[in-house]
This record gives sequence, C-alpha cells and structure tokens, in this order.
Amino acid sequence: MNPEDGAAPAATGEPTAATEHASGGLPQFDVATWPGQIAWFLILFLLVFLTMKKVIVPRIGGAIEGRDAKIEGDIADARRMKTEADAAAAAGAAELSSARANAQKLATEARAKAQGELAARLAEEEAKLAATTAVAEAGIAKARESAMANVATIGAETAGLIVERLTGSKASAAELKTAGNA
Repeated sequence: MNPEDGAAPAATGEPTAATEHASGGLPQFDVATWPGQIAWFLILFLLVFLTMKKVIVPRIGGAIEGRDAKIEGDIADARRMKTEADAAAAAGAAELSSARANAQKLATEARAKAQGELAARLAEEEAKLAATTAVAEAGIAKARESAMANVATIGAETAGLIVERLTGSKASAAELKTAGNA
C-alpha cells in the first residue's frame, strides 16, 4: 500500500506523523530528547555568554566610560569657564567702580573749575560795575556841585523876575544878593 493513498503504513518501526501526533507531546517535554537539548542549550549559552563577555559588554563599558569621561571633562570645562566668567565679572565690576570714581572726580574737578571761573568772572564784572558806579557817582556829585553853585544865581534871577512882575520895577543887585543869602 502506498502511504500517499491514505492506507496504513507498514510496520517498519518508523514513526509517522500520525503516531508522533498521537504520542501526545511536544519534543521539548520528551525525556528521551533532553540530553541533546541540554547539550545544545549549554553550547548556545556558552556562545552567547562569551560573545557578551568578550564583545558586547566591553563595548558598552567603553561607551559608558567614554561618556563618563566626556561628562567629567565637560563639567571641568564648565567649572573652569564659570571661574573665568566670575573673574571677568569681578574685573568688570572693579573697572566700573574705578570708572565711576574717575567720573565723579572729573565732575567734581570740572564743577570746582567752573565755579572758580564763575567766581573770577563775577568778581571781574563786579569790579567793572563798581568802577562804572564810582564814575557815575563822581559825575553826579560834580553835576550836583555845579547845580548848587548856580542855585544862588538862578534864585536871584528868579526873585528878580518875580519882583519885577509883582511890582513893575526891577530890583537892584544888592537887594537880590541879600535876598539870596537869607
């Protein structure tokens, strides 16, 4: 009979698909195949373990060490840069303080110089004004003296005119002089 026809196989001792299926289990659970499975498991485990130990773990460890070294280097650079920045900030603050002190000193000196120049100019103008005032007062005094000198003459002339109008006759010079001294 032909096994392809669906007829029963000859009793040759070979398991068929039907008998394997009928044995009721997976080959992993067949105790007869365990020694081979354990051997292959140990071989594969040993290969994976050696591959991990010799190739993968050193690469990962190297990458981790490299990353740690880079992080440490970056942190050291950052600390160095922070120190430099702090030093630069302190130097800048010192320069700013010095510049402010210089500016205040220059402003004080300029203010003092301007006040000195203003005081000198004010004194000069006051001196000119005092000189002009003295000249004007001298002119006024001279004009007053001149006017006072002529007051007696003007008074006498005015008295003579008044007498002439009131009386119709002219007053004599002696009478006018006596009236001016009174």
